[in-house]
Amino acid sequence: MFVLSNFVSALAEIFNSLLSIYSWVVLIAVLVSWVRPDPYHPIVQVLRSATEPVFDWVRRHIPFAVLGAVDLSPLLVFFLIRFMQTFLVRSLQELSYYLR
Repeated sequence: MFVLSNFVSALAEIFNSLLSIYSWVVLIAVLVSWVRPDPYHPIVQVLRSATEPVFDWVRRHIPFAVLGAVDLSPLLVFFLIRFMQTFLVRSLQELSYYLR
């Protein structure tokens, strides 16, 4: 059973690392959007392709994501990432301890 426990623990760590990296990507995309970059720059295109699908999903499914001219979708994505780190990653870690 310890092998399954180690697998679930490793899965939790990888998931937590991916969520942390994506939160940095979202933060960089928000900061870059404030300076009006060249939309054809490769880094800007990568940032947009990594974040815009998630932002669009939040804008479509959460009615208060856009208040007038203020787009709150990046903030809501940060909250969603934090929720997943707190709830899902910790649940996987607890499951791995339970399986030992």
